[in-house]
Order: sequence, then C-alpha cells, then structure tokens
Amino acid sequence: MKTPRNIAVSGALFVLFLAAWEAIVAGFGVPDFILPPPTKVLWALYEGFARGIYLKHLSITLTEAIAGFAIGSLIGFAIGAGIALNRYLEFFLYPYVVMFQSVPKVALAPLIVIWFGLGMASKIVSAAMVAFFPMMINTITGLRSADEERVNLMRSLTATNTQILWMLRFPTALPYIMAGLEIALTFALLGTIVAEFLGANAGLGMLLTSMNFSMDVAGEFSILLVLSVVGLGLNAAIVIARRSLLFWDSSARASANTSEQESMPDREKAPQILSTETVT
Repeated sequence: MKTPRNIAVSGALFVLFLAAWEAIVAGFGVPDFILPPPTKVLWALYEGFARGIYLKHLSITLTEAIAGFAIGSLIGFAIGAGIALNRYLEFFLYPYVVMFQSVPKVALAPLIVIWFGLGMASKIVSAAMVAFFPMMINTITGLRSADEERVNLMRSLTATNTQILWMLRFPTALPYIMAGLEIALTFALLGTIVAEFLGANAGLGMLLTSMNFSMDVAGEFSILLVLSVVGLGLNAAIVIARRSLLFWDSSARASANTSEQESMPDREKAPQILSTETVT
C-alpha cells in the first residue's frame, strides 16, 4: 500500500491538483473572496505560523479536543461496559442514552456556553459529548461479541465473571474499542471546532469565525488545511497505538504482512514464488 512509488504518485497528483486550481482561478479571474489561489493560501499559512497566531490557537484547540476525547471515551467505555454486562442497566439506562444522543449537539452548544462560559470548559464538554456515544456503542458491541461457547467453557472451569471479562470478553472487544477511539477522536475535534464557532475566547474555530467576518477566505482555507493535517496526525497516532496493542489480532497481522509483501522488490518475491511452485 504505502510503497515509495505510491507515495510519489500521490504527491505528484496533489501537485497537479494545486497547479490546476491555480490555473483555473487565474484563467477565469475568480475573486479572492470567493476562491483564493493556492499560493495565497500557502502565504496565509506561512504568515499565521510566522506570527505565532496559529500555534497559539492550535494549542488551545488541541488541548480542548484531547481533553474532551479522553473524558468522553472514559465515560463511554464505563457506561458501555455496564450496559453490556448488566441487563438492568441496559433496560433502565440505554433508552435515555439514545434519547440524549438523538438531540442535535449544535442545539445544545449554546446552552453549554451559557452554563460553562466562553473558556475551555464548554469546549471540553462539547467534545466529550460527541466522543461519548461511538465509544459506548463500540464497547457494547465488542463485549457482546465474545463466543458464547468459550464463555460457557470458562464457566464450566469455574471461572468467575471477572476472569471471563478480562481473559475473554475484553480481549475480544479490544478491536472494537480501538475502532471506537478512532471515531471518537475525530468527533471530538469536530465538536471542539463547532463549540468555538458559537462562542470562544481563543481557538482555531474562533479564528475561522473572525476571518469569515473580515472576508479573509485565504486565511480560512489555511486554517482548514491545518485542521486537516491535525486530524490526520491524531488518527495516525490512534492507528499506531492500535497496531501496537493488537499485535495478536489476525486481521492486523494479515494487513501488516500484505504491506510488507507489497513493499518488497520483485527480485525478493521471485525466489518465494519459485520455491512454492517447486514444492507443488
């Protein structure tokens, strides 16, 4: 997948896209306040980091998103585990959780700003709310995905519920939990930006709003680029953690082996294919 040739082709396509964008804007005379050329977007990006404005607001947004992600994921895991393992909690609690999730978070955001103020607290709460549900659902699904025959076998060997949980249910649920963390982290960043749109003293969302009022479209594009790279980096961190924790997972091993084989040169693959044919 991520061979040097594929990376080079991807980079070349991106450069061609930027060149086409620049040519279209210049050829049709599109105003900068509608669609700025890539050169002005990159210049706005450079100015923002050179003056230290982007770093200051980026650090605040990242702090809010990561804190909200951690809080929402912990609460989602705890409630999800309780619902998956206790039918009474499922009966009495799960309907209210679904009802709460059905309420649009954008509608709750103004109330959160009123309750928690314009500081970081309201942004952390907003991020935690949107990160909570995917983590809870994946935890429930993962803990319930354990093979019942194995559960019954462990019970026949006098294993306690705690032993079944940590030795069977939790390892089985770990791939689902890591997938929930990937989704929750992306949602947490989105929730933070939306909360900053509605009212904030600092952050990239607040900076986007101020640039929108001043018609600085090139600056807005540069911030969107920063958010895209940040989201990609956060997702990559979760993927690396997932591969480290799930080294025993068969699907992860198969994916890793496929990537290694694709990255091998043809002269290294040839002896393996020849030996297989000889044995056959």
